[in-house]
Amino acid sequence: MPEIKPTTSLEEITALSKRRGFVYQTSEIYGGLANSYEYGPSGVEVLRKIKNLWWDFFINKREDMLGLDSQIILHPKTWEASGHTTSFADPMVEDQITHKRYRADHLIEAFLKKNPIDNPPVVEAMKITDMDQFLKEHQVKSPDGNQISEVKNFNLLFETSIGVIADANNKVYLRGETAQGIFSNFKQILDSNRVKLPFGVGQIGKSFRNEITTGQFIFRTLEFEQAEIEYFFDPEVNDWQVLFKDWQEQMWHFVTKVLGVNEQRLRWRRHDDAERSFYSKDTYDLEYLYPFGWKEVWGIAYRTDYDLKQHMQFSGKSLEYTDPFTLKKFIPHVIEPAVGINRLFLMVLCDAYFPDEAKNRLVLKLDQKLAPYQLAVFPLLRNKAELVNKAREIFLQLNKKYSVAWDERGNIGKRYLSQDELGTPYCLTIDFETLENDSLTIRHRDNGLQERVQIKELEQYLADLLI
Repeated sequence: MPEIKPTTSLEEITALSKRRGFVYQTSEIYGGLANSYEYGPSGVEVLRKIKNLWWDFFINKREDMLGLDSQIILHPKTWEASGHTTSFADPMVEDQITHKRYRADHLIEAFLKKNPIDNPPVVEAMKITDMDQFLKEHQVKSPDGNQISEVKNFNLLFETSIGVIADANNKVYLRGETAQGIFSNFKQILDSNRVKLPFGVGQIGKSFRNEITTGQFIFRTLEFEQAEIEYFFDPEVNDWQVLFKDWQEQMWHFVTKVLGVNEQRLRWRRHDDAERSFYSKDTYDLEYLYPFGWKEVWGIAYRTDYDLKQHMQFSGKSLEYTDPFTLKKFIPHVIEPAVGINRLFLMVLCDAYFPDEAKNRLVLKLDQKLAPYQLAVFPLLRNKAELVNKAREIFLQLNKKYSVAWDERGNIGKRYLSQDELGTPYCLTIDFETLENDSLTIRHRDNGLQERVQIKELEQYLADLLI
């Protein structure tokens, strides 16, 4: 079996993203901002479609799921209860000359990539003391070739304040994850909805982390979107392992069947005892083979009743569930599947990247559900009014039902190449033959096939092609 490799390099996918308006660097005119990116006209469409597909699959189509949209700024005690104010940190080192900061685990990964050793450590499972010892033992230096400091924990929460005076009394945080809003709203959800266990609550929203990492494009950023689910259940009634396995299968199905990602570039990785959080009984990462290696796309953890217990302790409010039949009161346990929408976005772009050397073109073979445009309409020539008018008529008609791009720039070949890089599945060209017999040319993105279709048959033809 041939070795599975990434579809592209980070430089290539970054260049395509900028060239075709998928992703821009934040504040580029001012020199940019580290670990910060924005989604252009093409990218925002793909991002929106991923979110809509996730919501439809995991929330709308399940009768045991509810949706939520909690605030970005929560009561600061939320983050004390969750442990984020004390243990939400990355291992950091500092260049002793430039004072630039780097993730210690990333320096170790980079060293091992260039200097393979026997029995290399599992970097994800290394503690701070292990990392510090490794860096010293192998005399690892900063990317600029300078000595580095000892490894220290760097808290990732962004601090801000409410009001005009910044002091300890009005300090708040930008949320580091969306999950805590689900836990803090648990009682209100129970009181306002007729739900019974097992049930889940999901939401999509912005989170913020004061990342010190650079160089992985949109994989790790200061501001990002999460789609998180907390699935609550009674451990005496439901076998957590059965529920856990079912959620893994649903995650795998969503990525491979709904988003259309090649399963050969996916794998599960289980956290060992050293890496797994102390309150978790089991944790797995669904990893994808990005240009910079196997990295987590989606995590799933069995968090027991830890979170609700913590919020009960810090708030003094009961977050118990009362079984409507037995009247038993208890704190539910929870399974948490959590994914970064931006990582899903980067994954589908990388997976769709296809250099078609035979036809000397680059094709973004996005699943049609994800492509920024489903169709593109061209007049063969822009200076022939009869062609342009006919093409506009067809464009306006199709635009009522589909997402359609209009393009009359340059020659027809360049327009095809542009739409290939955008991932547009089908291009419709109106030419002189259209004026004669009311037919047009439809070109298929993936194989370049062109065929004539009568305009009167176009509606049914497209209905068979597009979802």
